[in-house]
Amino acid sequence: MRKPSRQRRVPLQPFIFLSLQLQFLGSTLQLPHRGFPVEPAGLKREALPVPPELQQLLRETSRSFYLTVRVLPGSVRSQIGLAYLLARATDTIADTGWVPVETRLAALAALRGRILGYSRDPVDFSGVLAESPTSGGVSLDAERRLLLRIEEAVRLMESCEAADVEQIRSVLDVITGGQELDLQRFEVGGAGELRSLATLDELEDYTYRVAGCVGEFWTHLTRRRVFPNAKLNDAEFLADGIRFGKGLQYVNILRDLPRDLAAGRCYVPEELLQIHRLTPEELKNPATETRFRPLYNSLLERATHHLQAGWRYTGRIPGGQLRLRLACAWPVLLGARTVAKLRREAVLDPSRRIKVSRADVREVLLGSVVRLPFSGAWERQFDRQFR
Repeated sequence: MRKPSRQRRVPLQPFIFLSLQLQFLGSTLQLPHRGFPVEPAGLKREALPVPPELQQLLRETSRSFYLTVRVLPGSVRSQIGLAYLLARATDTIADTGWVPVETRLAALAALRGRILGYSRDPVDFSGVLAESPTSGGVSLDAERRLLLRIEEAVRLMESCEAADVEQIRSVLDVITGGQELDLQRFEVGGAGELRSLATLDELEDYTYRVAGCVGEFWTHLTRRRVFPNAKLNDAEFLADGIRFGKGLQYVNILRDLPRDLAAGRCYVPEELLQIHRLTPEELKNPATETRFRPLYNSLLERATHHLQAGWRYTGRIPGGQLRLRLACAWPVLLGARTVAKLRREAVLDPSRRIKVSRADVREVLLGSVVRLPFSGAWERQFDRQFR
């Protein structure tokens, strides 16, 4: 006589875990208009609360990165948010094309000196703003207001712990140095002239200066403040963090190619264009797409390899650091999805703006939360973005 088969018990732990995480992240995924989500009990509060006015400016100027900032652990959220606001202010100065390049370089040097502590004198950009268009949409208005309040952000940074101030200043030093080099390379002495980077090494250096260094800053800050005792291969972790940032910048470059070309900037290196018998000027013609595709696809592969390092970086974050894992996963997954779109669409057509949709963003965010307790499903997310 056969024994009655025992009913297989379904493990409840993943479902309990998932329920807790959905509750834990609910306020973040609702994306309210103002303020950061309330920390659940047991998590560290923000090291230095950011005033509501600067929080609103962060939301208006950072776009999708605001989602990442919102979900960060409280012990690093303010420092990373402040670093972003300061970098956005320097970027706004560098990109104000209606202002003469010499004026922009001087303003950038003044703000850089103020951030790095070389000067204690408050910076005043009212003269630069007087030359700006009176209207330009929400983003431009927010950037204008950010410059008017930048001294407040600098003073708030200076009130952080000494180690935090040192790390914020270090990353801003690299970023502003890259912005100054960019202006000198593309605009000084050649208004309206289309110029290109010379070599692949220059492209790698550029992506480090504007984004790879952010991965470096992020790694040092979170390692020190969030998981200082975790056992990691720090050299590999740091290298992947730098590549993470560079990969995101590669995606930006390859997505914004027509707009940069119209502004006189070609980030596709001259040495690669020559191999494919192309010139920067030819890239302004959408009909060049077929000839350009092999070179463009090779750069997409380079971007993908850097993003793969970013995904590896995310997987190395200790499993208990749920907020930090999500904060890293979202940009790398959205970057991968953007690469998938760039592989399929016409990339030289200036009339088309290729980007992930709001539906894509919501799918990535919700999908990552659902897969968080399931290691296999979590790991497969990156490859899913290319389907």
